[in-house]
Amino acid sequence: MKTLDGTTMSAQDATESVGSALRIAPGFVATAVDETTGVETTIEAHYLAERGRYVITTIVNRAIAPDFSEYQLKHAAPQAILQVAIPHCVALLLDDNPDAKWTTVADLTTADGRIIPPWMAQAVVKRGMKDERWQVIEILYGTAALADLPPVKLIALELEVPERTASDWIQKARAAGWLVGMTSNVGRPASG
Repeated sequence: MKTLDGTTMSAQDATESVGSALRIAPGFVATAVDETTGVETTIEAHYLAERGRYVITTIVNRAIAPDFSEYQLKHAAPQAILQVAIPHCVALLLDDNPDAKWTTVADLTTADGRIIPPWMAQAVVKRGMKDERWQVIEILYGTAALADLPPVKLIALELEVPERTASDWIQKARAAGWLVGMTSNVGRPASG
């Protein structure tokens, strides 16, 4: 994961505010190597506020092995690279302390690929946890929407709630002033 100027991506590179508590990198360059097919794919993506997500602007496929797959070279899967890259570009503060440091969503992601630790997911689904719930909804929604993935499905999976509940929480979070600058065109509509 690199910034647009070629340095390694970090939480400090997330300089653009999105939503009420997130910052994102304005763009990035990500490369994936498939040793099996002998193909390297590099994408460049930029955040477009009018679309509320990252948009891939460049795709470069390159053969890196003498016995590379011509088919794979012609048919890249840039969406998968985008999905893996986005958590490195989204940063948040985990603490209200003035000395708190920004951290990326990738730093939060657990070994089993979950973004929110199970203890946090269990806590935010309890009654009376509205602000905490909306903050988690914003993190999950932002991560999905910025990658052009269905936020309802990710929220339902991460919080272990039905998709109908996830959709309802998205609508309520948006009505409460969260999710500003983020929209999703994927999956079930969630009023935005």
